Amino acid sequence: MNRRKQSPTYNNKELLRYAGLGTQLLVAIGIGLFAGMKLDKWLHTSPLFTVALPLLILIGTFYKLVRETSKPKNDEK
Repeated sequence: MNRRKQSPTYNNKELLRYAGLGTQLLVAIGIGLFAGMKLDKWLHTSPLFTVALPLLILIGTFYKLVRETSKPKNDEK
């Protein structure tokens, strides 16, 4: 059998870059939920900050994601 090593169509650096961005998104939303719950408990507002903080963080993270993914690669300059 002739087994050739096929080169993947993706770069490992790109894979790690996107995995890191996804991890940042999950951690940021988790921190936003935690902080929102603590603020709601402290200020006696029911679900206001628990909903608002993760949404604001999600918007900000998607903005960052679009900016990061639209940058040209180093080899494309």
